[in-house]
Amino acid sequence: MTALVPPVRPRVYWRPGDDPGDRRFATIGSLDLELGGSLPEVTVAYETWGTLNAARDNAILVQHALTGDSHVSGPADAAHLTAGWWPGIVGPGCPIDTDEWFVVASNVLGGCQGTTGPSSLAPDGSPWGSRWPRVTVRDQVAVEVAVADHLGIESFASVIGGSMGGLRALEWLVGYPHRVRSAGVLACCAAASADQIGTQTVQIQAITADPKWAAGDYYDSAQGPPLDGMGIARRIAHLTYRTENEFAVRFDNLSQDGEDAFGSTVPGVAQGAGRFAVTSYLDHQAARLADRFDAGTYVALTDAMSTHDVGRGRGGVAEALSTIGVPVVVAGITSDRLYPIYLQRQLADLIPTARDLIAVHSDYGHDGFLIESEAVAGVVAQTLSAARSER
Repeated sequence: MTALVPPVRPRVYWRPGDDPGDRRFATIGSLDLELGGSLPEVTVAYETWGTLNAARDNAILVQHALTGDSHVSGPADAAHLTAGWWPGIVGPGCPIDTDEWFVVASNVLGGCQGTTGPSSLAPDGSPWGSRWPRVTVRDQVAVEVAVADHLGIESFASVIGGSMGGLRALEWLVGYPHRVRSAGVLACCAAASADQIGTQTVQIQAITADPKWAAGDYYDSAQGPPLDGMGIARRIAHLTYRTENEFAVRFDNLSQDGEDAFGSTVPGVAQGAGRFAVTSYLDHQAARLADRFDAGTYVALTDAMSTHDVGRGRGGVAEALSTIGVPVVVAGITSDRLYPIYLQRQLADLIPTARDLIAVHSDYGHDGFLIESEAVAGVVAQTLSAARSER
């Protein structure tokens, strides 16, 4: 049988002390966790663009999604295996103009690009692995607040994020209302839906069912990481990130170039069996992730998204959102099947200071918040207009 994910070079996850490139590190001490337990010390990798002004009132926090990190803008290089994940949005003359704004982005708690996570070394010098505690979006935001303290930022002019980044932006608005003066949230929701939890749980199960998972203690294993399981998880995820219509137009039921998906053997079962074009696409996405991401981080962050509920312990979603008192711009992708646009409509309806919902028309589904650059630039422009009005 062929491997489900093509072989890739061994991945070395970023830890403090590695050549950081443009990354910097903040050590913020111990952290008590929302659902119990604690971490004795947390280190956070972050990047900045622009200059913090004398009044310290021009800072923008940009929040990455599940497999993103602090590298919002910039080329791939020795320290960054991929180019910035939001090209054309942050920089001089860009929608978030770094001649005006000081932009901060950190790698989320549980990450694998320099911030403490399952692949990081615990106090005993071994990777956390199976000992990694359960973390939530609220824990992640508590870490981001500590980074703001480290940088001397009392409040952000705006917090902007999509998908998992949007979840954290909402937590900033509700949990730390005095530390954010406006926000832009895209393709996200107030609380994880049953559908999201379902698909995310299956992704976690795909990873943990891989024999190489080893209960999470695979980091020093000669067998290597559970790439087959993470590859399946990534394939499932991409089916939720894009749309049936896009797949129909791009792939239909055609064979991959140079292969015959209608041969006598089943692709993925027999050596040399031909694949469908869409299968090849999903294989490619799985292989790309395997080269830069940690399976333990995938599990930890996916679970954090499933436990997201801005209303937990706060009287419910409507009560929590009603407390927001700063301008908020809410945008959704019309074809998003992971975070359907009715979830953003709920946000716009329940946040008293929200502007009219912005519907971004796209055939790319959830990934539209990363792809539809012109429309996203418009969302950012409205958000920063609100930020200026609060200065």
